[in-house]
Amino acid sequence: MANKIPICPLMSAGNEINIVCAQENCAWYMKNYKTCSIYLIAHNAVLDIKEKQSRNTPQ
Repeated sequence: MANKIPICPLMSAGNEINIVCAQENCAWYMKNYKTCSIYLIAHNAVLDIKEKQSRNTPQ
């Protein structure tokens, strides 16, 4: 699975067919991380939610 074709989360949203990521030809692509910034935003949001949940959990 190392050669998995990257899918664009923005262009694929709401479509029945997945759209292939344009990578360096896309404004949302982060060269340094070799991934889409939408994935990074989602990842950071999940980490933020987990942190908030752990602070609110009674011990």
